[in-house]
Amino acid sequence: QVQLVESGGDLVQPGGSLRLSCAASGFTFSSYAMTWVRQAPGKGLEWVSNINSGGSRTDYADSVKGRFTISRDNAANTLYLQMNSLKPEDTAVYYCKKGTSRGQGTQVIVSS
Repeated sequence: QVQLVESGGDLVQPGGSLRLSCAASGFTFSSYAMTWVRQAPGKGLEWVSNINSGGSRTDYADSVKGRFTISRDNAANTLYLQMNSLKPEDTAVYYCKKGTSRGQGTQVIVSS
């Protein structure tokens, strides 16, 4: 059974940084590409970033390119999202995904 548990969300001021984590279990983590998506209040899901199974290829939405970095530790079955230069429009619940499975999300609020 796939289980994904996100953590690391918080209230942060504009310009600040956060690192989100996603602990994965129930499948062979190192064999699968992983994704971060987010959902802002009152809006639909927005794709944020992908990483391939080995961590050698990453892709980003234009809205976060140059500010966010996706990474993974296959030995620890953990996915990360380093978020720098945060903006109020980054406020959302952030989810990690494997295919159609996703976790419960972690809340990020960017506000002064």
